[in-house]
Amino acid sequence: MSAIADHPLRYNLANEMHARPFPLIEAPATAAFLAIKRSQNAAARERAHDRAHLCALLDRFGAAHPPPDATHYFGQIGKHWLKWESHTEFVTYTAFSNRLGTRAFDPADFEVFPDDWLSQAPGERVTSALLRIEEMTQEATMERQMNDWFVPESLALSYVLDEAALIAGDFSIDQAGHMRFAVFAAKDTGPQRIGRIVQRLCEVETYKAMSMLGFARAAETRGVMAKFDATLSELMDDMTLHETPAEATLQDLLAVSSELEKLAADTSFRFGATEAYEVIVNARITVLREERFKGRQTFGEFMMRRYDPAMRTVAASRRRLVAMADRAMRAGELLRTRVEVERSAQNQQLLEGMNRRAEVQLHMQQTVEGLSVVAISYYAVNLVAYALYPVVKSFGGVDKALLMALVTLPVVGLVWLAVRRIRRRFS
Repeated sequence: MSAIADHPLRYNLANEMHARPFPLIEAPATAAFLAIKRSQNAAARERAHDRAHLCALLDRFGAAHPPPDATHYFGQIGKHWLKWESHTEFVTYTAFSNRLGTRAFDPADFEVFPDDWLSQAPGERVTSALLRIEEMTQEATMERQMNDWFVPESLALSYVLDEAALIAGDFSIDQAGHMRFAVFAAKDTGPQRIGRIVQRLCEVETYKAMSMLGFARAAETRGVMAKFDATLSELMDDMTLHETPAEATLQDLLAVSSELEKLAADTSFRFGATEAYEVIVNARITVLREERFKGRQTFGEFMMRRYDPAMRTVAASRRRLVAMADRAMRAGELLRTRVEVERSAQNQQLLEGMNRRAEVQLHMQQTVEGLSVVAISYYAVNLVAYALYPVVKSFGGVDKALLMALVTLPVVGLVWLAVRRIRRRFS
């Protein structure tokens, strides 16, 4: 026993690597596959509803329930084995049966999922598929069967896993609403390897369907981005030609920028998920190690011709949206700088006007001070003359007018010095 403490998630994370084993399938067999996703905000859905829907199906066959927090389940329901998995945005059901009907891809094989149970699903069908697993026969016989079952123009088929099996599919929805895939297993191919092949085919179809949701989202935003692109071009022309006031153009540009940021936020999860799902699709096809069958197109070639262009469209839309947001941001920064320069010029003019008014006020103040010296001096001279006249009169006959003339200059000088001292003190 080790003395060191384990991380609380150590065992959970280690067990997660082995939590979803491949099913064991022996040829001949059939499989019915179903993927369900909520139309809105699927990643944040209430997963208890998914488990409740699973339990409702198990109750029909008297099967035991999984644990409350289970993200996967494998068990027998009637004559089928059911594999259930909960993913980030969707849940999948795969029902296997060792029976092989005389009619290929019989819609009755999907009746393991009852109609009334399907109608109560907490979401919508993303994809569904019927898979037919047979033993490998002569190439001519298998080729004839596949030409009868699938659309020749879109048929993809190839040997996989060192010719352990021959797989085929046309990625077309049949009249019953299902995709169809065929697996011809070599006689020495074990149940585990067949199960891996079937699981890979289901994953390729599921993640292809999920990634195509990003293509639909890109198509929805194409018109919106074209509108924003035209608006940005008009605003850039206004910036260059100065036909519209800078502040008005800046407000329009900020509105467009905020709309672009909102659009980027609304599409970021879907475009990011599409990129991840595309990687998974290509990885699942790669691990099958395809080999060409009689010059027919492989699954990888089908994806390159039909699927990759859609994914490139999504990637281009994502890049275009990011580029437009960056373009709006750069234009906003340039226009904001222009507005700041114009405002600085206006502020400079305002300061110059304030300086001129201050100079005028200073001149007026100096004029008022001069007048105030005259007024104060006038009253001071009179006060001094009235105060000194009786004294001067007693010593001799000095005329009052002469007395006022004698005291005027000293009084005016004293008043001027007092006013100057007060101005210096408060300046």
